[in-house]
Amino acid sequence: MRTYWSFRKNSMERNHSFQYHPKAFHVFGPRHISSPGWRELISSSWKNESYKRVVMACFVQSAYLLELDRQENRYGLETALAPQWWTPFKYKLVEPLVDERDGSIFAAVLEWDQAAALADFIPIRPTGAPKVVLAIRGTLLKNPTIRRDIEDDLRYLAWESLKGSFRFERLLSALKSIIFNQQGSKNVSITGHSLGAGFALEVYKALAAEGTYVEAHLFNPPSVSLAMSYRILSGKAGFVWKRFKSMLPSNSEYQSKSIAEDAAESTESRITSELKQMLPMPHLYVNTSDYICCYYNYPDGVQNNSFNIGNKEKEVKPGGNALTGVKLFVVSKAKQRFLEAHRLKQWWSDDLELQMALNNSMLISRQLNSLYTIQAPKQTQG
Repeated sequence: MRTYWSFRKNSMERNHSFQYHPKAFHVFGPRHISSPGWRELISSSWKNESYKRVVMACFVQSAYLLELDRQENRYGLETALAPQWWTPFKYKLVEPLVDERDGSIFAAVLEWDQAAALADFIPIRPTGAPKVVLAIRGTLLKNPTIRRDIEDDLRYLAWESLKGSFRFERLLSALKSIIFNQQGSKNVSITGHSLGAGFALEVYKALAAEGTYVEAHLFNPPSVSLAMSYRILSGKAGFVWKRFKSMLPSNSEYQSKSIAEDAAESTESRITSELKQMLPMPHLYVNTSDYICCYYNYPDGVQNNSFNIGNKEKEVKPGGNALTGVKLFVVSKAKQRFLEAHRLKQWWSDDLELQMALNNSMLISRQLNSLYTIQAPKQTQG
């Protein structure tokens, strides 16, 4: 009897700490978001940009918690925290992606859970809900994963690229396998935060180079690198030089050449615009107080225009970066501390105020604009 009551006491203590853990979904997660129900058949919440942003951020949080659960030996539904962050939305874990070098989990493949949906009288997946989501966590400053995380952080800082990383190859292979199994990329999404957003963008670009496009939601993607700092300085010098040249007298031959070039650029821009309408546009979420991702809001010599799209306002209309079609969402708050501006939690916060930036971002233009002229997208099935 003493053994039984001792076991029961320990079990109750574990359940209490599990329920009130600071990272538990009902403690740390979004406050005013409902689980899918039969009403989704009439009006899908997934059509709402804010709802989709919140859910994608929750999926990324689950990727963080998968690794923390592993480190702290929390397994099973009774003690693990990660499942709390996907089950309310009727998704299930298909595969955790593991870094074989240190055994850490750095990403998670989530899939629409039809059995759980049927239990709540949802016979089909709601319109706009992806069938499969690849969620990628960012840097964790804890052993044993800190070494590999920092290694990739330094890789991006030096080269502004994550190609060549073991995790990049693993993610690209996993997503290609998902697309093959789903017979198309239409209902496949990729999302990540910080370093994970950097990986998601690299994978998106690699697939786009092959004519395959997936929906992407990138939270606080890294933009700081030695190469980027150099380009900004070079860009400022180039701007001064162009202003100086505009003050010089020009000959008629140069003017006629410029008119022809402008006409060619106009035609190319029209074709590119038509192509962009066929493709899923990446969603980038940045905070200007976060020096890791702030360069994504750095203008490309064009006046910065924006409009408010707070949580309580109407759904965002199609639009985005004028050159690439990328949707760039910027936190419209006063100056914040770095840790607060970089945290994932802000993207499901109730008081979040966003602006959709319409300026031509220098970094977005350079990284993504060429993708729309590489080749036409492959035909995909739903």
